[in-house]
Order: sequence, then C-alpha cells, then structure tokens
Amino acid sequence: MTGRRVRSVSFDVSVPRFLLAKSVGRLTDAVLYGPLSGVSLGDRPALPLPGPDWLRLEVIFGGICGTDIGNLTYSASPAMEPFGSFPAVLGHEILGRVVERGDDVSEVEVGQRVTVDPFIHCRVRGWAPEAWCGSCRDGRHATCENAGEDGPQQIDGKAFAPGTIQGYHRSLPGGWSTEVVVHRSQVFAVDDALSDRAAALMEPLAIGMHAVLNTPITDPGAPALVLGSGPIALATIWALRASGFEGEIIGQIKRDHEAALARSFGADTIIRPGDEARSAMVETGASAYMPLVGDEVWAGGGFPLIFDCVGSGQTLAQSLRYASPRGRIVMLGCAAELKKLDLTFVWAREIEVKGFTGYGRETFRGEERHTFDITHDLLIESGAPVEDMVTHVFPLAEARRALAVAGNRRKWKSVKVLLEP
Repeated sequence: MTGRRVRSVSFDVSVPRFLLAKSVGRLTDAVLYGPLSGVSLGDRPALPLPGPDWLRLEVIFGGICGTDIGNLTYSASPAMEPFGSFPAVLGHEILGRVVERGDDVSEVEVGQRVTVDPFIHCRVRGWAPEAWCGSCRDGRHATCENAGEDGPQQIDGKAFAPGTIQGYHRSLPGGWSTEVVVHRSQVFAVDDALSDRAAALMEPLAIGMHAVLNTPITDPGAPALVLGSGPIALATIWALRASGFEGEIIGQIKRDHEAALARSFGADTIIRPGDEARSAMVETGASAYMPLVGDEVWAGGGFPLIFDCVGSGQTLAQSLRYASPRGRIVMLGCAAELKKLDLTFVWAREIEVKGFTGYGRETFRGEERHTFDITHDLLIESGAPVEDMVTHVFPLAEARRALAVAGNRRKWKSVKVLLEP
C-alpha cells in the first residue's frame, strides 16, 4: 500500500471562493467548476483499511447530485457547514466492486458489486453501541446527533473528522475517485439482475423510497402530486408506484424528456407549471379567490398529499396553496433560506409539513430492513427502466465538464450525470 496513489476530485471551501462564486458565478462556470473554483483533480495517497470491519472498493460509478451542485456553487444554506469537513473528495452516490476486505467482513465477497450508504453514523465513527446517539439506536442514522463531533475511529493514524456524509468528509474520501474505503455497515450487495447504471441510482432512489415509506397513505384512492423533474422527483414517483400506491400520481414536470421518464416510472398524469397546474387544481374541485394584494388562493378541493422535490420558494408556496385541508406536504427538495414565504395556510388549513433526508431502518411488508435493501428488491420486482435516468457519463478526467452539464439541465437535457473512474 505504501506509495500507491489514487486519482480523485476534491473540493475545498474558502471565503474568497465564496465571494467569487457569488459575484461572477452567473457569468462563467470557471469560478464554479473550473481552475478558479475549489474543485481540483489530482492524486492522493491510498488509505490503508482502518480496521477489520472495513473494505476497499474500486469505484464503478460516482453520481453527481443536485446537492453537489448547490454546494459547489455556494447556493446551499450555510447552516449545515459545521457538519462537513474539508478539503474533501466528493461523491456520495457510489457503486463499487469489493477489492479488499477486513478480516471481520463476511457479508460480501471480493469481486462483488455493492452500493454504499454514505451517511456516517455512530458505528462508523467508532463508538460502542452503548454510546450511540438516539437516532443511530433507532436506525435513523441520517440524522446522527454526533455529526459535529470527532469519533474514536482513526483513519490512517489521524483523528476522525466531523461530518454527516461521505463525500463531504475530510477523513473518508467519496466516490469521485478510483477507489473508496468504507465500513462494513455501509455496503449492500447488488444482484446480477441489476445493471451497473440502475445500481448506481440506489442512493437517490432510496431517498424517494424513505420518504414514501414514512408517509402513511390515509386514503388509498386519493391522488399524489409530485413537484419536480430531477432524479429525486422521479425516484419518488417510482417509489410510490413500486411500493404499492394505488392512487393517481400527478407529476409536475417542465421538459418533455423528463415527462417521458416520469410516465415510465409510474406517473399517470403530467402537468406543466402554470396554467396546466392551475387546471389540475380546478379538477380537484377547488375554487380560486383573489385577495386584495398577492396571488390567488384556493378553497375546496386541493391535493391531500404533495411531495415537493424542488424546495424553492416558488414550489413551497405552490404546495401550501395547493394542499387540501389537513393535507400533507413532504419536503424532499433541499430548501434553504427563503424570503417572503407565506405560511398562512399551515395553520389556516391545518397542513402537516414534514421533511426527510437519507434512509435507514424501515418497516415494509411486515419486516424491518434498510431502505437500500427494500429499494434493491423493488427495482428487480418492478422492472422499471430506472437506468434511463442516466443521460450522461464522463470519465473522471472530465469532471469539470460533467459538473457543468449537471448544473445546466435546461441546456444539456441532463437528468442524472455519472462519473466513471
């Protein structure tokens, strides 16, 4: 292992880069992903396995997520900054092949394909079970309460850095690399029935599945409205249908190629934002009213279940106005600081708003299993062509171009962009 180098894409955060991105970022990608940014392609020393419970994977695919674009462009909220550590090798959507395993690892074999749960929990940090936080004890490790703390585990002789997720973590390099080191609790075997491209989508698909499984269906015949046309919205549509949702699924989609994907994943109806969305609201029995000042509001009808997979001020405002009395809004888009968001209907319509992140231990069909396991089996069972979501694949050397394509979906018609080390 001594002297071996690993090719990877890393990112470092600084105040000057933040100011540059905010001032010039709209004019040129160079300050967001290019030489002037904190993104760099280079070599790093290969990590030794930290212990007998760890594995080494060669990376088959590393996905680019909308969260990555948000962080690289400094458009995400700074609220989560204490729960990451930099410089970091990016990439939390990882499909790999086992090339080395510690003596205590028996769940997977060398040569086997695996997907990776990138959330770093108390067990990965090295804490004994009696010291685990409440979230980790409950199997909800995506909200680990020790994310801002160092852990007893050492990586290459160094203290374990704070951080919520592999890919934004100084100690554990992510999947935009030729290899990664992961804990045995993070890996999930992939059946030969799944293609590499389908398996590479396990992480974003599991996000949709986690939200769906934790949103009990109170009226099986009622419709669900899904706002958004990116991978998480498409994952939510697939998860609803694959898990047994029987009501109408309405997808609010902007572009034709995204609409085609949504239909193939299980959507019944596609609407565009604006007039088509308004017509869909009228079809629920809702009537529009105009206040003296501001946008129209509705009464009667509405949607009892809305998944907002965008998280913008516009989609959250729409969700609050389109929800029926006692309707539920599920927030999956990474909403951050929003100006002038009118929360009137939260209390005036008794609306329930709930957010979800990541995945964890679920109860499905009478069994307790990890979201990845459920997602994996339903991918095979449903036979949905989820790999069609992958629109672009780039070699690691073209990571900056890949980021530019992923960051401008309108121009490049990109949905999911993968790096292939």
